[in-house]
Amino acid sequence: MNTGFSDTVLVLNHDGLGQASTELCHKLVVSYLRTLIELEQLPRAIVFYADGVKLVAEGTPCQKELAELSAAGVPLIACRTCLDFYALEDRVVVGEIGNMLRIVEAQMSAAKVITL
Repeated sequence: MNTGFSDTVLVLNHDGLGQASTELCHKLVVSYLRTLIELEQLPRAIVFYADGVKLVAEGTPCQKELAELSAAGVPLIACRTCLDFYALEDRVVVGEIGNMLRIVEAQMSAAKVITL
């Protein structure tokens, strides 16, 4: 397996990828995550905060891809404060509920942090 992203933490802080219509942003994040899986480019972790926590909750367009990444050992860490703000804590379908300490620790342990 190629280890190009193995020392990288990805940050998702939007409900999708990019700044466009919600539908397009959702299609882009699914495509991005699917490409990581197909290329076997597994990041050290993926962290979710702000609107990004919506991607780990019921109705997420990328549940399948995130579940595959999680099953492959990639920690998916969602901000509890953000989940509480959006009343989503009881609707998380993939990943773990963490706090800002857990998110910062994941970022500090990485050689590179990429915000998508």
